Amino acid sequence: MNKLRGLLKAAHFGPTLIVTTISFFFGMHYWWEGPAYVIAFGVFTGQLVVGWSNDLYDLDDDLKHQRTKKPLVSGLITKQYLHKWLRFMVPFSFVANLLGPLGIKGGLVYMLGIFCGVAYNFYFKFSWLSPLPYSIAFAALPSSVVISKDINPPLWMLFGGALFGMAAHFINVIKDMNEDQASGIKGLPQLLGKTKSIVVAAILIALGLVVLII
Repeated sequence: MNKLRGLLKAAHFGPTLIVTTISFFFGMHYWWEGPAYVIAFGVFTGQLVVGWSNDLYDLDDDLKHQRTKKPLVSGLITKQYLHKWLRFMVPFSFVANLLGPLGIKGGLVYMLGIFCGVAYNFYFKFSWLSPLPYSIAFAALPSSVVISKDINPPLWMLFGGALFGMAAHFINVIKDMNEDQASGIKGLPQLLGKTKSIVVAAILIALGLVVLII
């Protein structure tokens, strides 16, 4: 039970649950309840890949800043154990999404979002282009469901998803801003600082709402 709890915590369970729930509601809208559960399950497995790879890559920095709430730092699970599950989940998630209701096209679009999440963990997190993978991933999530029904995603979905994705990035970074800057992480929020990042996040959310309304 402790290991299961550790795996869920390493997946950043709160954000993972939010993204999975969003995918379920889009699945309900464009499909129906049965396929929506399958779509949500596939999305959940992809979020596990993003969260687990993040915790594995950040382990040294988490130890440096004594982030004892992280399961790898607290010893709830080991690096080897998490690495084993990640090696299993990468191909499993790929197959689950491509062979599920999303199909090949929708599944590939969603996996593009997962690729962006992993790319952020290993590269974009340290670049001023750090909002880019968030914008693509958040646009890809709803678009994958729409594409699975052979419908072109509307522009409001693409732009709205991108704007909310970038806002989520700035909001997510704020809590660890000081530690990130001390570690030399130079994503765009870290370069701007807390105050400007809060302002940027608010502007992005406002723009996203405008896109949805009009």
